[in-house]
Amino acid sequence: MPDSPTSPTPHLHRSLRRFDIMAMGVAAVISFDTVGQIATGGGEAVTWTAAIAVFFLVPYALLFAETGAAFPQEGGPYVWVKRAFGRLPAAITTLFYWVTNPIWLGGSLVFLAAETWDGFVFHLGEGTFADYAFKLLFIWVAILTAVVSLRRGKWITTAGAAVKVLALVVFTATAVAYGIGHGFRGLDSASFSPTTAGFLALVPVLLFAYVGFEAPNAAGEEMHDPQRDVPVALGRSALIAAACYLLPVFAILAVVPAGQVTGIGGFMEGARMVFGVYGSASGPVLTTVAVMFVFALLTQGSAWMIVSDRMQAMAAADGGFFSRSLGAFHPALGTPVRTNLLSGVIATLFMFAAMRLAAGDAAAVFGVVLTVAVTTLLLSYLVVVPALVALRVRHGDVARPYRVPFGTAGFMGCAGLVYAWILVGSFSALFPGTLESLLGIGYDFHGIWGVSRLTFEGFTLGTVVALLLIGTAGHAVARRRRAPEPLTA
Repeated sequence: MPDSPTSPTPHLHRSLRRFDIMAMGVAAVISFDTVGQIATGGGEAVTWTAAIAVFFLVPYALLFAETGAAFPQEGGPYVWVKRAFGRLPAAITTLFYWVTNPIWLGGSLVFLAAETWDGFVFHLGEGTFADYAFKLLFIWVAILTAVVSLRRGKWITTAGAAVKVLALVVFTATAVAYGIGHGFRGLDSASFSPTTAGFLALVPVLLFAYVGFEAPNAAGEEMHDPQRDVPVALGRSALIAAACYLLPVFAILAVVPAGQVTGIGGFMEGARMVFGVYGSASGPVLTTVAVMFVFALLTQGSAWMIVSDRMQAMAAADGGFFSRSLGAFHPALGTPVRTNLLSGVIATLFMFAAMRLAAGDAAAVFGVVLTVAVTTLLLSYLVVVPALVALRVRHGDVARPYRVPFGTAGFMGCAGLVYAWILVGSFSALFPGTLESLLGIGYDFHGIWGVSRLTFEGFTLGTVVALLLIGTAGHAVARRRRAPEPLTA
């Protein structure tokens, strides 16, 4: 692979072992902010969550387990796309992948954290000084945890993964206890039969919830033994993720009456109801779980900042995005501090913009901002997945410690299945209601999103067009600054 980035690699330290990779995957993939959003789909949300786990999550994990073990270079997907298709597609794809995370951090994550803190820990108000202060603190603490050295930062994400799983286990167990004592009222009206309308509504957010197992490979050269550890860690992370989505969603639907599940408050509103089983201790227990919930959201954001900032830094260091200086890794910390800070600035600006959208309606902002994050991330996989296929075909000589079952046929089958899901999810996220209209399914756009179609499409399509322009311009500027590459025969 010509012209490999050289500036950051001297400062990398091998600090990730198998458990760390698994914990980072759990911290990144299990998205607290999507649990309530998924549950709004009703009983069929459980059906589709299970179905997509089998027909998307499994083949997706298999693809990235093989590729991640075979190509463990720092930068992960950036390196894979560059090796398959060249620097420009890699730079633009990485930009889409990376910018998802500051948008998500400054959008749905920080809004859900503030809503939870306001409702269960300490009153903040909406649009108040306390509200802004909390959101700014949340964003910049997440960024600072990505700035510290990975051998220290990994323990923050590991703690977040542990807290996240613990909170979900406590909630699910308590919901079962509540249901035994009070009845599973939510199941009385829940229909688990899958529908086309439910599928189209849920597929983008479910795909967003399940993707991310390639993320630890962004720190591939900071792993002790990626060729052995990546496949095992991804397999374990996938199993934990599937359980941590399916069980809480089912628990929410079992105890929360139909029509009362909300995307922004689904998990905590369910907790408020079921924690009544603890009697006089329910208040402190609920507050404790709310703090755990916010901490898990914080570390979820920082886990993605750790990995996606490394990808974007490697693109810059490789001469693919404006200036190589953006990709410089701090000599002592071994982290891309400049890219980390840039992420913090973008997240902050996006938070301010989101707070003005839809007249400050938190629920509408949550849904639209989450969709923007879904869109940019899913669009990046439209290039990443074909890159995996290209690497499989063109570089069959590369040692592959783990292989997808049934060889090349199995790999291609998994890739085709994953790509089909991504195509449907991307289109549904960019143009919600379009497929429904084609299929004769009613779709109340303003009733669902809280904003007009014009506002929605302006926000999502405007973001996509802006990223394409920025990525192309960044590559053009970097190309002029790069030293001429030697001619090859």
